[in-house]
Amino acid sequence: MKNVIITGTSRGIGYELAIELANAGHQVLAISRKIPQELMVNSNITCLSIDVAVEDEMKQIDKFIAVTWKKVDILINNAGCIVNKPFLQLTQSDFERVYKVNVFGVANLIKTCLPYMQKGSHVVSISSMGGIQGSSKFAGLAAYSSSKGALITLSELLAEEYKEQGIAFNVLALGAVNTEMLQEAFPGYEAPISAKEMADYIFNFALTGNKFYNGKVLQVSSSTP
Repeated sequence: MKNVIITGTSRGIGYELAIELANAGHQVLAISRKIPQELMVNSNITCLSIDVAVEDEMKQIDKFIAVTWKKVDILINNAGCIVNKPFLQLTQSDFERVYKVNVFGVANLIKTCLPYMQKGSHVVSISSMGGIQGSSKFAGLAAYSSSKGALITLSELLAEEYKEQGIAFNVLALGAVNTEMLQEAFPGYEAPISAKEMADYIFNFALTGNKFYNGKVLQVSSSTP
């Protein structure tokens, strides 16, 4: 059984992942600003109300790991922030808000977890097809897609830096998934994949993907674009 940290567990993919991993017997640390009651009553899930965009709040995670788990086997960076605005309407504050969650928050959480990771540990970061160089892009997502591109490059660099320690870093670049966040950004759009279906895929990849991949970006999309 693994010790698994998941961010963005209040809804959507992260919520489904937390339940699926816990029901499979793994110990889950579920991190989100809002904590669903359904996660709190699961004996294999510990919930922490944390905003990953706030660096100082990483201390709560570090304290939990140091006192309770001692080690981290899997980290799934799932939390995301999206802004859909024409480029000329995007403010620096918009960019900062997106990057604080999608890039800086990921980097800070990885830094927090690395001292507790050993050979065989796996860091899975959830990116987007919009962050893939040469992929179709959507107008209005300059901040979001560029942040997801930065996340991809960060993960590739960390895979190289920590390959001797046997810690794997991989990225799943997702296509459209029918989540609340997607509906908020694109009201009325129906994606072909449900949050539960994508959680099933990520569940298996997080547990076994590091046996086959390191420093890789897997495009997980059933549509073009």
